Amino acid sequence: MLRPVPGSNHGLAGQPMYRLPAPRCSPLRTRALAIACAASCIVGSAPYLAASQQASPTDPVRSAVVTAVTSQIVIDGALDEAAWRQAPTIGDLVQRIPVAGAAPTERTEVRLLYDEENLYIGVMCYDTEPDQVLASQMARDASLNADDRLAIVLDTFRDQSNAFHFATNPAGAMVDGLVFANGETNDDWDGIWIVRTAQTGAGWSAEFAIPFKTLSFPAGETVWGFNISRTIQRKLEENRWTGARFQTEFFQISEAGRITNLEGLQQGAGLDIRPFIARLWPRPDTGGDTVVGKPGVDLFYNITPSLKLSFTANTDFGETEVDARQINLTRFSIFFPEKRTFFLQDAGVFNFATTGIDPPGGIPGTGAEIFPFFSRRIGLLGGQEVPIDYGAKLTGRVGRTEVGMLDVRTRGVPAADAGNQFVGRLKRNFLEQSYVGAILTNGNPASALSSSTVGVDLRLATSDFLGRGQNVVFNAFGLRSDNEGVADDNASFGFGAHYPNDRYEAQVLWREIQDNFDPAIGFVQRSNVRMLRVAGSFNPRPNPSTGIQQMYHDVFYTRFTRLDNGLVESWDIYATLVDWHFNSGDSLHSLFDLNPTYERLF
Repeated sequence: MLRPVPGSNHGLAGQPMYRLPAPRCSPLRTRALAIACAASCIVGSAPYLAASQQASPTDPVRSAVVTAVTSQIVIDGALDEAAWRQAPTIGDLVQRIPVAGAAPTERTEVRLLYDEENLYIGVMCYDTEPDQVLASQMARDASLNADDRLAIVLDTFRDQSNAFHFATNPAGAMVDGLVFANGETNDDWDGIWIVRTAQTGAGWSAEFAIPFKTLSFPAGETVWGFNISRTIQRKLEENRWTGARFQTEFFQISEAGRITNLEGLQQGAGLDIRPFIARLWPRPDTGGDTVVGKPGVDLFYNITPSLKLSFTANTDFGETEVDARQINLTRFSIFFPEKRTFFLQDAGVFNFATTGIDPPGGIPGTGAEIFPFFSRRIGLLGGQEVPIDYGAKLTGRVGRTEVGMLDVRTRGVPAADAGNQFVGRLKRNFLEQSYVGAILTNGNPASALSSSTVGVDLRLATSDFLGRGQNVVFNAFGLRSDNEGVADDNASFGFGAHYPNDRYEAQVLWREIQDNFDPAIGFVQRSNVRMLRVAGSFNPRPNPSTGIQQMYHDVFYTRFTRLDNGLVESWDIYATLVDWHFNSGDSLHSLFDLNPTYERLF
């Protein structure tokens, strides 16, 4: 069973990110010890900056200076320019797994440069056994769980919650995405950046060039949040610059260090225009000779470095990746993630507190997902395209307030009238990892009847609970749909509490979804129910001499009660009794898992 990062998103962000150093199901290297009885894991040069300017690994918040350069940097993975040789390293990485706080078994050197256009990151991954370096993936946004790899996060606003992430392996694969809410991810976002790698007798190196035009950041700020992780897959070892604790996941942006000296960053005119034409060519066997076509344009303009306006007209989504096939064996709707670029840009702004507390991999979801705004409701109806005449979106930040506004005009089709769909979202960040927000949607893609949804949500989170370095998250929300002809039973509300730590993990989820609650531009998996989930996990790490890296044990109880009659509709218990992972990479999975269930159809 693959154990996802706590808080990884299963909705708008697509597939979850998985725990890198010690997955519940070690890819490619797990030998045949798995026994399943009930279930199986299906920047001439700049002035030299002395290394003493870099913070030591013991500082509470590690800091590194980015060297400004004026000479050209050739992105080839070799790191042979004078600027790379003169720049100081950011300091040693620290082992997180298998021994938290220990020195890494292999040395890693990281240097940072920047010029007028790009941030450059150069990494030399030394390896005493260079022929054992693993690299099997080259596809864009491929899973690198089976490979040696580097992962980077950039918290450009230093809000300790949102970031851009980039990753590669020795083969030079490109993986990127967005992080929001201090752990949730949007992996379908594809930025413009370059990475090249080189393998040598000393190990392998990687050279990143990330254009400032690709990023959003506050004007005038010279300090960003930063972290980097290196995984040596054959050793099941992960080393990090900061946050090298068992209970700290890499996408917990609150644990990132800082990089400084980013002076005078510019995004140029901040205007990108992408014109296109879509044409329909006749098939010879139809006898027709008419060629039908329509022009269109996508426009992106940075009003400020932190506020972006996106516009689309006669939109064509012909380049969009096809949905992955899913088989539904339940009586409830399944969720297909958004893949269209226009809607994916800054999608995290529209995320709501009904997401973010997920179970470990292999444990079934609640089956009661709620998204007050689900962008796939726009431009798609019953699996068929509904043409978009135009759309405009404003996303970004003003101080500590995140803003998202979207308005789309769809064309009339036989199944639905033409109409506008509007979404407005505000999130005010406070403390280090918390926010309070509101959302408003208006429009009905499938009907001429008026429809709107309003809601508020709250997130309280800390990674230093009671001063003990523990993670705690609390979410609460309230939503109400207002559909023409519906007067009552049209609300949903609830809360969730999560204690996502390494040795102990626990969660409580409670939500009510009334019978007539129906956000027309949203997604609701089921209604007329009150849901309760209570769960706990005990995941000890025995003495290394035992050969066992970690032992996972989970118990999840989920119950649904009907609102109309008060009777229990279903309950489910999922207990993982034995899921042990060894230092060798072998593992015992799902040995005698228990999953008693009860279902009553009314």
